[in-house]
Amino acid sequence: MPDSTTALKDDELLAAVDLGSNSFHMVVARYTLGEARRIDKLRDMVRMAEGLDGRGGLRPDVMQRALDALSRFGQRVRDLPHHRVRAIATNSVRSLRRPQAFLLPAETALGHPIEVVSGREEARLIYLGVLQGQPNGGHRRLVMDIGGGSTEFIIGENLDTLERESLQMGCVGTTRRFFGNGRLSPKKWNDALTEISAEFQQFATTYRHLGWNGAIGSSGTIKTIGKIAARLDEEGQGLITARAVSMIRDRLLRADHIDAIDLPALPPERRAVIAGGLLVLEAAFNELGIEAMEISKTAMREGILFDMVGRATAHDPREGSVNAMMRRYGVDETQAVRVEAAALTLFEQAAEPWDLDVEDRHMLAWAARVHEVGLAIAHSQHHQHGAYLVQHSDIAGFTRNEQQLLATLVRCQRRAIPMESIRALPERQAMVAMKLIPLLRLAVLLHRSHDRAPLPALGLEVGLHQASLRLSSNWLDQHPLTRTDLETERELLSPFGLKLHIGGNRA
Repeated sequence: MPDSTTALKDDELLAAVDLGSNSFHMVVARYTLGEARRIDKLRDMVRMAEGLDGRGGLRPDVMQRALDALSRFGQRVRDLPHHRVRAIATNSVRSLRRPQAFLLPAETALGHPIEVVSGREEARLIYLGVLQGQPNGGHRRLVMDIGGGSTEFIIGENLDTLERESLQMGCVGTTRRFFGNGRLSPKKWNDALTEISAEFQQFATTYRHLGWNGAIGSSGTIKTIGKIAARLDEEGQGLITARAVSMIRDRLLRADHIDAIDLPALPPERRAVIAGGLLVLEAAFNELGIEAMEISKTAMREGILFDMVGRATAHDPREGSVNAMMRRYGVDETQAVRVEAAALTLFEQAAEPWDLDVEDRHMLAWAARVHEVGLAIAHSQHHQHGAYLVQHSDIAGFTRNEQQLLATLVRCQRRAIPMESIRALPERQAMVAMKLIPLLRLAVLLHRSHDRAPLPALGLEVGLHQASLRLSSNWLDQHPLTRTDLETERELLSPFGLKLHIGGNRA
């Protein structure tokens, strides 16, 4: 639940930034009457995917283009607090060998944190964004988004996504892959189409079986193809039809080089990548049996805004995802509630001196709820099994960094603390983990026996590198195993850089 500092109020501004592999977008909105109403937008064609070298590196000139764009965006949102700006990085940043080498200067340029999302989380946000531009209706939809480095496919009903896929094929990457020298020919096109189509086999049967009532395309590539289709296919009625895709392909292949492509309504900046985008679209039409596709006016950036409103108005999608994970792995809900309550009691006493916020509180609560998911695999080393499940499961609503932090908390709930797990986190999340881990460990320890009896009052005082836990001496006398565990915990936390003091008062 949002607190008074994060709850949205009427007339507040919020902004969503989409660091796409082809273009960067930003929308600024005003929260009014329960919804985000767009008041401004910015766009910069950065083409980050163009600068990827295939080994996880990024060309310096492309890096500078990206930083310049983010600096311009940052000027527009410099006065907004961090929790009112959400910047999402997608496939190109996911492809970097050392993403922090890009993210650190990028965050400085923007003036706000940047989160990296998985392909499937990107697909969820795209679907939510497309829905913002659609009339209400309960029918099932297929949504497709061709980006610069990846293409997402989603089947959903209302706000629920039923299937989500992300393929490593976008307009920039696919053009470079098959037409890197700029040469075009029907044979090269058909060979590329065969290879691309094969990548649909992993999900095409499932999608066809599930079915949908209408197909919608989003992104600049599909909008551009839609404008070309409107000029070439007068019978299309504003849709991209299978006939129009064939007509555009035949017209495109009249050119023997990308620079010579002559298509009506094709912007000059799109000429260099339109071949790859059209190739992916034709493969999708063929393999999924799409006959016609509507063109969405909205995209992922509107989905980010919608998600931000949800997080700030008690409709956080992460809440449902954590609860679904508990059900999936048969977590003892009663035990999870006990541990969560103890963890949050300690959190309330540590929050101010340790400078923890409501987002940190959410993360601690979710970690407490799923700390025993690893028991679904084995009791031995269940904290390691649990961390693996959290790290690699598809948990809707979480960015990669959030999921990694949650997995780290689960991994460090007991026994020796692996510092390499914490060092693997981005710096600001590592600092949060160092504070949340002791709180979770103490909560887990105090409820290790799964005893239904309530705990005595917990008193916690924390300093920079120390914490003092106060419990009833009578209770400690009655629970000698817990007293021993607490003494052991003091030793385990010492190398972690935290001195733990255990004390009690006689009732």
